[in-house]
Amino acid sequence: MFHKIINFYKTGADRPPCSDDPKEVARLYEQKRWSVFLSITLGYAIYYVCRQSFAVVKKPMLDAKIFNAEEMGRIGAALLLAYAFGKFCNGFLADSSNIRRFMASGLLISSFINLFLGFTTWFWVFFILWGINGWFQSMGSAPSVVALAQWFSNRERGTRYGVWFIAHNIGEGIAYAGIAYLVAHTSWRWGFWGTGMLGVVAALIMLRTLADRPQTYGLPPVAEYKNDYVAGTAASQKGSLFYRQLEIFHNPVVWILGLSSAMAYVARYAVSNWGILYLQEDKHYQLETAGLLLGLSQVGGFFGAAFCGYFSDRFFGSRRNVPTLIYGLLQTASLVLFFATPAHMTWLSLLSLSLFGFAISGSVVFLGGLTAVDLCPKRVTGAVMGFIGLFSYLGAAAQDWLSGYLIHIGQVVVDGKVVYHFDKAIAFWVAASVLSLLLPCLIWNAKPQD
Repeated sequence: MFHKIINFYKTGADRPPCSDDPKEVARLYEQKRWSVFLSITLGYAIYYVCRQSFAVVKKPMLDAKIFNAEEMGRIGAALLLAYAFGKFCNGFLADSSNIRRFMASGLLISSFINLFLGFTTWFWVFFILWGINGWFQSMGSAPSVVALAQWFSNRERGTRYGVWFIAHNIGEGIAYAGIAYLVAHTSWRWGFWGTGMLGVVAALIMLRTLADRPQTYGLPPVAEYKNDYVAGTAASQKGSLFYRQLEIFHNPVVWILGLSSAMAYVARYAVSNWGILYLQEDKHYQLETAGLLLGLSQVGGFFGAAFCGYFSDRFFGSRRNVPTLIYGLLQTASLVLFFATPAHMTWLSLLSLSLFGFAISGSVVFLGGLTAVDLCPKRVTGAVMGFIGLFSYLGAAAQDWLSGYLIHIGQVVVDGKVVYHFDKAIAFWVAASVLSLLLPCLIWNAKPQD
């Protein structure tokens, strides 16, 4: 059985050239490239919906006294902790996997877990299943980046990576606006049921539209197709894949980027996982309004992610250091502005959230993978993404656990009603954001080591 599972997921064998006609090869290549790119972008967006469903239903579940804030922090941390280690392991596996089957099956199982969660209110069942969901959620990001490395060349990758990253914003926008609307007009259970149904449909579509490596279709490697080689590419192909993957542990740049990304993910998931609750508790917005604000703010994230790769490729010669600092400064400033904005100034809350979405998307693109991918051999892209992802989501998991605790101990009872204060949690979130912009300065002059 185990052998059959391995064979099902491993990448296919290289096929003989599909055609001697360069025009036919180009036609088939471009057709596959577009299909792959749209599949990983839209598919990963639905991955995010299946991850953010719990963030949307926190307030209704608090009001129904199903869980308290500390328990919610533990549940959120379970997903993120499992995601951290899953992303690390699955990053290594993705380098030698059939991305079409690997990525689609992860989304399918995550969708089924969401469907089941709509039927339970038991803390330990929720805790365990949401943690398991984190593992299968980790089958989305690294395979997407591996697919980018397999189908797009070095000169294309920065721009394509940035555009692919809008999947995060599309997914969060659907969850915050669409799923929040569904929950507001039904119940918290439909936050999971609606998400699960959407995920099942998306996973089945991905099974038809994603693709394995170009060579498995008789197409040349993308570097050959685009005549886009980097120094050392040939040498980097020598030796076993596993030993080449292990070399990333000796690269101090990857460790520093991992720590930087962990701090950025604290700030990112603070807003993603607690933003709707904060807007309802501290600024007294209704669920639909809070969800709409966070949903609309994803437009900023959309442009931040789509623009950052092009920005660094076009104006900085694919160097990421200055753009990373610019995005980091804007990220911290907009986060402070969001928490300082008076409750009645809805437009300023939306502006600050949009600026934060723009900035954090760019920061995560750089710190969460693109810079490390630039500096490491392309054949171990999945391992690099897995390693950076481990740090990133350990930071996110610690954030959710600690944030839940800080919010819980900040609660007070006013006229018989529980009111939550966020002061301690906000100080933690802003401090992490500051660290995320300072740490990358330690590798300002790092060079590619391909």
